[in-house]
Amino acid sequence: MRLRKAAYVPAMLAISALTLTSCSSGHNTKTDTTNSAKSEVQNFGLGTLADSTGPAKDVAGAKPGGTAHAIEAAGFDYLDPGQIYVNEYQAVAQLYSRSLTGYKTDPATGKTILVGDLATDTGKQSDDGKTWTYTLKDNLKFEDGTPITSKDVKYGVERLYADYQDQGPNYVQTWLSGADYRKVYQGPYDGKELGDDVIGTPDDKTIVFHFKEAHADTPYAVQMPNITAIQKSKDDKEKYNDHPVSIGPYKIASYEKDKSLKLVKNPNWDPKSDPIRHQYVDGWEFELSISNPLLTQRLLAGNGDDKNALTLTTNADNASIAKIQGDLATYKDRLTNKFLPFVDTFDINNTRVKDPKVRKALAVAFPRAQVQKLLGGAATGDLATNLVSPTVAGWKDSDPLGLKAKPEGDPVAAKALLKEAGAENYPIVLAYANTPRWQPVAAAIQEALNNAGFKVDRKELDPTSYYSVIGKKDNGFDLYRSGWGADWPVGSTVIPPTLDGRTIADGSPNYSHYNNDAVNAEIDRINKITDVKQASDEWMKLADKALEDAPKIPAVYDKFFQVYGAGLGGVAYNEVIGATDISSIYIK
Repeated sequence: MRLRKAAYVPAMLAISALTLTSCSSGHNTKTDTTNSAKSEVQNFGLGTLADSTGPAKDVAGAKPGGTAHAIEAAGFDYLDPGQIYVNEYQAVAQLYSRSLTGYKTDPATGKTILVGDLATDTGKQSDDGKTWTYTLKDNLKFEDGTPITSKDVKYGVERLYADYQDQGPNYVQTWLSGADYRKVYQGPYDGKELGDDVIGTPDDKTIVFHFKEAHADTPYAVQMPNITAIQKSKDDKEKYNDHPVSIGPYKIASYEKDKSLKLVKNPNWDPKSDPIRHQYVDGWEFELSISNPLLTQRLLAGNGDDKNALTLTTNADNASIAKIQGDLATYKDRLTNKFLPFVDTFDINNTRVKDPKVRKALAVAFPRAQVQKLLGGAATGDLATNLVSPTVAGWKDSDPLGLKAKPEGDPVAAKALLKEAGAENYPIVLAYANTPRWQPVAAAIQEALNNAGFKVDRKELDPTSYYSVIGKKDNGFDLYRSGWGADWPVGSTVIPPTLDGRTIADGSPNYSHYNNDAVNAEIDRINKITDVKQASDEWMKLADKALEDAPKIPAVYDKFFQVYGAGLGGVAYNEVIGATDISSIYIK
């Protein structure tokens, strides 16, 4: 996803059979500020029936009581689970909402696996992967004590077809009803339901999804926040965003948009049904719209309530990063430095820059090390040499363009490629977001490329509309930064969206306009593979094969670097969504 949020799901994803991930060892939340992609790689697999059975394992040293605090740089645009896509919103929703499946992170080891959440397990498939059946656990209730049934889950999916539900993921809706799913069904508000041949509820405990095609990674798709139970009598459409009904360990006590969110214990949450969450603290208080560097300075100082505070997704500012790294003895026990699911790239407009030799010259001349330093150094991102995040199954430390040897860029090699292509002094229009963060980056890139035989013209863009502008087919630019993150740790959520040439359109995440018939055919082939390891390996191979054409320049594997209050225990980190995992927090 772009910035962990996307309104676009490629048609090829909607009709394809996808893949599952495999499970391997994980790591804890402690810091590792080296260029450490090799040692940090972890894949996230499916847990067993026992893993899906509550209650969650007790956290060593945990005790009940107290109030936990969170300090966030912005407000929450959406609390309605149906509208949640951004990683920060996914993290806070863990407190009051649940999906059919969910990620379970061990605070001690950092290992993350997918388990049954509302469901007893991660699902059972039939009909060659087109049909998936889930059974709900016992004693699931809404916050008012009303029992949750399979019809509440079906209703939760049906409301996603309504026009106002335009911010959340649309994998399941698309798989059920096609890319134009809203033309097929407009939601439940006129009294109509999806037929049993689409979503069946043969009894109060069973829900059956009938997809048009096989989708082997359905267990991951139904973990997305919008595949949940919604109480029909409390659903008032857009207004529901301000008061979603809890089915998790906490419920909303008060909410003032862009200022504060307070949660208290939900007495109708049954810990025996929940293998993921605890209810150690009495409540949560979120303070919103506190920007850096003040946010990080407060966490570092830990005065008053800030001793028991954290932030979900906000990286420390550069000055604070230097302070922390200069005094690791003080901060190391409350520092998280882990990978995000995003890879920052600089996309080359293949429509305009048609010669692969010119694109390769751009890649080898690109000052990756300087860009990394300007963005915060190794603490906030490892130098990338391919297009797949280390958090994705099948990731390998590959280098198709040979970028490792000279991370600062190789102007001599770039000039040789330009001469070979007969393209000396090649003009490049570099677009960038006009912010204090990206202005020096653009200047450094311009200087490096000019020194390598290019003639670079910088074009500043309004940061608010940046992605809309570069997302146009005819954007008028040759080089521009973008980023993409896996919706779940499978290559099928990375390679087809960004490299399938048949999806090129205004708003498409194929920002480079890359279109290669052989790559497109491989996407179709791999999408039909259901073997876990084979598919993961094949996605990685295809990503590297495509990168040999230099459709874009890998820059940084993004990382999260931030401290939390010394008074908090049970702090973990979920690399799948790229946010602090707060399901096991307690006050020391």
